[in-house]
Amino acid sequence: MKKSSSPLNGIWLFLIVSATVVAAYNGKMSTLTEASFKAADSAVTLAIGLIGAMALWLGIMKVAETAGMMRFIARLIRPLMSRLFPEIPVNHPAMSAMVINMAANALGLGNAATPMGLKAMAELNKLNPHPGTATDAMCLFLAINTSSVTLLPLSVITVRASAGASNPAAIVLPSIIATIISTAIAIIASKLFARRASSSLTSVEYELETTPADSKTPVDETPESELIPPGMMGNIVFAGLIVAFLAAVFYRLSIRGLPYIFSMVFISNLSNWLLPILICLFLLFGYFRGVKVYEVLTEGAKEGFEIAIRIIPFLVAIFVAIGMFRASGALDILTAIFSPITSLITLPPEALPMALIRPLSGSGSFGLMSEIVKNDPDSFLSFLVSTMQGSTETTFYVMAVYFGSIGIVRTSYTIPAALCADAAGMLASLVICRLMF
Repeated sequence: MKKSSSPLNGIWLFLIVSATVVAAYNGKMSTLTEASFKAADSAVTLAIGLIGAMALWLGIMKVAETAGMMRFIARLIRPLMSRLFPEIPVNHPAMSAMVINMAANALGLGNAATPMGLKAMAELNKLNPHPGTATDAMCLFLAINTSSVTLLPLSVITVRASAGASNPAAIVLPSIIATIISTAIAIIASKLFARRASSSLTSVEYELETTPADSKTPVDETPESELIPPGMMGNIVFAGLIVAFLAAVFYRLSIRGLPYIFSMVFISNLSNWLLPILICLFLLFGYFRGVKVYEVLTEGAKEGFEIAIRIIPFLVAIFVAIGMFRASGALDILTAIFSPITSLITLPPEALPMALIRPLSGSGSFGLMSEIVKNDPDSFLSFLVSTMQGSTETTFYVMAVYFGSIGIVRTSYTIPAALCADAAGMLASLVICRLMF
């Protein structure tokens, strides 16, 4: 059977060629050249910057996996995940890795979500019968990621607060509603596209290939004999530290008072508390289970370096295409073409660039949102673009990083499913903001 090429090939080439054509007419060829080199440098800088975060979180995940936390989490959400991903064995590490990634995204912990998502993709790739081609599970997982299930868009709230918005957290509810709608559309679209796609392996075949016969435990389960529980002194010391931390929390809340919990200062600082707490939770769980936390963490961290190097070519390709497309003025032309449609759905013309650039560039959309919010923090336009930023994700960046980390070049129906979710998130944001503003 002849293998079909990824739609990303045509999209990427269109961005490059159309940017060159537009730049030629606008007399921006020097700007275009500069943008291409700058984008390539930015891609490499970003990949190098990810090394530390990926090494840390993949190491922490290795500790949690060795301690059995991943299997425990997988059992908790088995009914839901087995319906969404019926082709994945219920006890496979991919299940728990996907759940932790989704939970980190929901809490706005992007630094933790990306390494966990890359770990999930690596586990899913172990079940892939056709290396280089995305499976149904990969497509669905990526579509859910690009729909951005976010409960607390902390970065957007922080921008609104610094700009002097009267109610910076007002976007929380509309963002939650919009992201729920976009995620539902992502799942529905992925399932519909999957029905049309031919599948080579059934769920039973996946199970047989990845799980040994007559075994009810995952392949990578750590034998209990390799776990060495800590002695009494260790238990006393770390239990005491846990009690001391809880006492510190109650102390901080008591001196601030109950209204502090509902204040913007508390919400904006929430991510500063969540990350250290998660790190300690995973590591202490491993310690009390008998895991050699330092040795296991450093072993798992090695994967972070390998993945960061592996994704550089994919980041360079997508960053250069997007950078050239923006610098040439092609994005402005695209905005003008779609303006008659936006007028029909009452989308402010100033918000259209945000809707177009959000799937392409996270930093670009964040910068645009920040500029609009700072100019008029309490306007409808500011409210709308903040909700869009908080309820959607950078589709092509996520695809480049996640698929690039495992060498996927044929993305199947991922792009149409993800773009359906993006469109649903944007439209839902517009409708909800019109109703609530």
